[in-house]
Amino acid sequence: MRRIQGRWAEVAFPEAFMDELIARNDIVSVVSGYTVLKRQGTRHFGLCPFHNEKTPSFTVTPEKDLFYCFGCGKGGGVVTFIMEIEGLSFSDAVYFLARRSGMTVPDREEDKTARMRARILRLNLDAAKWYRANLGGIQGRAAADFLKKRRITPKTAARFGLGAAPDSWDSLINAMTQAGYTKQELIDAGLAVPGKSGGLYDRFRNKLIFPVIDVRGDIIGFGSRVLDDSKPKYVNSPDTIAYSKRRSLYGIHLAKNTKRSDLILCEGNIDVLTMHQAGFDNAVATMGTSLTQEQIKLISRYTKELVLCYDNDDAGMKATNRAIELLSGSEISTRVIRLPQIEKDGIRVKVDVDDFINLRGRDAFERLLLGSENNVEYLLSRLREGIDFSDDSQKVAYLRKAGELIAGLASPVEREVYSAREAEAAGVPAEAMRLEVQRFRKARLKTAKSKREREALSPARTVQPKERAIRYGNVRSAIAEEGVIRLIANYPEFIERISLEPGEFSSQVLEKAYEVFRAAVREGRPPGISCLEGQLTQQETSLLAHVLSEPAEIENVQKALEDYIAVIRSEREKEAAAHDENALTAILREYRSKKGYGG
Repeated sequence: MRRIQGRWAEVAFPEAFMDELIARNDIVSVVSGYTVLKRQGTRHFGLCPFHNEKTPSFTVTPEKDLFYCFGCGKGGGVVTFIMEIEGLSFSDAVYFLARRSGMTVPDREEDKTARMRARILRLNLDAAKWYRANLGGIQGRAAADFLKKRRITPKTAARFGLGAAPDSWDSLINAMTQAGYTKQELIDAGLAVPGKSGGLYDRFRNKLIFPVIDVRGDIIGFGSRVLDDSKPKYVNSPDTIAYSKRRSLYGIHLAKNTKRSDLILCEGNIDVLTMHQAGFDNAVATMGTSLTQEQIKLISRYTKELVLCYDNDDAGMKATNRAIELLSGSEISTRVIRLPQIEKDGIRVKVDVDDFINLRGRDAFERLLLGSENNVEYLLSRLREGIDFSDDSQKVAYLRKAGELIAGLASPVEREVYSAREAEAAGVPAEAMRLEVQRFRKARLKTAKSKREREALSPARTVQPKERAIRYGNVRSAIAEEGVIRLIANYPEFIERISLEPGEFSSQVLEKAYEVFRAAVREGRPPGISCLEGQLTQQETSLLAHVLSEPAEIENVQKALEDYIAVIRSEREKEAAAHDENALTAILREYRSKKGYGG
């Protein structure tokens, strides 16, 4: 049975089922659903879906059923890939792949986490229905009036499942407990909050409710907005077993089906409602967080073009800059809409996208969208703001900042185009701007080269796993242990010739892999990363994926194994001798102290 302990509750699946599941879900086919792969020899290469990069460092080796990224260090088999990319538990990833390949999951031990998550999702659905029913009644009149004031139609409200939380301390609690849910489940779902005196109260009170729906159509959490001027304006569900703000985007369940080529990222729920209502069904929003890497991964599954449309106040501009920085180096191209100030009640004011569409109309926003700047143009135009080019000191300061920005562009064509453009804007020769960009470019390349040289001079750093929790205590022994693991995976017929016992390993992770591989071979199953899925943590799985991704073509396997074992045992003897010497030193020190010899 396949088991896992730790972050998820223990689950178990028959080995035969797991073997068939992995065989039916070809890892190249699965991974290709999330990133483009190109075959080179026995491997497939592509841009890593787990971090931003421009040069492919992500590999898939189908004959070993494993993936590994040499950039971020993530690796494993097909189940691990789905766990990471979809944010699922081990058992949920197994169900995901079973559905994909038309398999039925056999009866197994109860998975407490999966049952809890399913229960929370059901509670969220029932709570959403209750909130929705309130919107049409007396208790939801204030929320309905708010929507009318913001020009959100009943059709849009229904499409997004909007609801209302009454101005009451425990209305939802009473309704859901009567429906059969426990108070602890309400707390676990983030719908109720324990009071200081031991009582319980509704998290959302006198609020407009926005159900947060994921790409699978499940209601995973809730957002809300006050109906007056009280603070905070927005209250969202906390992270739960079903909901993670970092992994979620409001409106993605609808935006993923858009026929437009891009997605528009805006600040708030109301912005998303207004944009969808106006025909921009590709709008999404973060849920009370800045843009995260997890949200970028989610976006990249549906588009490679993202338009940033944040408010044009200071907070919105800072959020835009942070998003551009986070997206730089990714395969997603970025454009920015700059909302202009408009006249409202006789005064020119900064507005959000909701106000702009309601005041200027759909076509005006479409023109803004068509005229949106790419990320470089946006950043350069921001640098030009307030610069007096007749003032030489301001001009020089601007050209230095612009030169540093342009120097960071990977494409020489882009560097040339923007250098010439900014030189013209500042009224200086194009050659002067090129020299400034080259100066910053050389400095960047020199810094990068120095970093590579420092890393090259630190072999232990490159050998050691990145994660501290699984660092090697004895690097020389661990390298030999890695060699043993790699050879067993590639030449399982040699397993019976190995006299090494698990207790002789210095690394617990490699020892665990050795035990699993040895058991697999004796059961007639091929050793490899698929044997380890569900038995290791993500950090451990990534380490083993790295070990197994290295080539193992050796002319004399038996001699190589003997050499590896000799190193392992030699290192153990050294450690034992050092331990004995330290123990003897301690005994002598104690003896001398008792005799009064000192020292």
